[in-house]
Amino acid sequence: MNTMTLWHISGWEFAALAAAALLVGFSKTAVSGANTVSLAIFAAVLPARASTGALLPILIAGDVLAVLTYRRHAHWPTLWRLFPAVAVGVVAGTVFLEWADDGIVRTSIGAILLLMAGVTVWRRRTADTEGEPDSVATRAGRVKARSYGVLGGFTTMVANAGGPVMSMYLLSAGFRKLGFLGTSAFFFLIVNVSKVPFSVGLGLIDGHSLLLDLALVVFVVPGAFIGKWAVNRINQRLFERLVIAATVVGAVQLLVR
Repeated sequence: MNTMTLWHISGWEFAALAAAALLVGFSKTAVSGANTVSLAIFAAVLPARASTGALLPILIAGDVLAVLTYRRHAHWPTLWRLFPAVAVGVVAGTVFLEWADDGIVRTSIGAILLLMAGVTVWRRRTADTEGEPDSVATRAGRVKARSYGVLGGFTTMVANAGGPVMSMYLLSAGFRKLGFLGTSAFFFLIVNVSKVPFSVGLGLIDGHSLLLDLALVVFVVPGAFIGKWAVNRINQRLFERLVIAATVVGAVQLLVR
């Protein structure tokens, strides 16, 4: 990977990346999974493989802010059930990234985004029909946790796109807003930090990408504050529709690029 391409961005492209970083902060404290739009922007501005490494530290910064905001609301039994399956998915995603070239990764990200858009639509239609959070203790709940965990680990490693998968799982398990945000915050902080050695080993994170992250991370903070302010005021149904539409546009752009 030629990381020097990270420096060859215009002012408009940097502005787009800054807006994506702002949205990361907002999504981490308001609507988990909305950062699929950020993923599409990063993958459109930067080389597809490089974009996954450049975005990861931005996501971790957002995760830290989310944990500081909602740390008292995490449901740890659910997290412990998810982590082993997620680890399997992360390893599978690492193997895929080792094998795939930039074109395949770009196409895969586009396809994953389209899948996640469909997943989000299905999630919104079924979120109110499932059981309570303790349903994850049943056999069916454990099978569901493993399935979503593997898919979430793979998608978060390949495309940083595990948000919609985990959002669907947590909502289908009956989590209310604060429990959802607290559990999601710790989940992604732990998972994203664990991905760093894999990303460094694959050459996705290096000095050039970290310098770009240093310039962008300041935009995560105001996004997180806006999300914290808006979480009880936002019309989530309208916002999710906009997120889905933007995600589909970004996915199609990657597939035809």
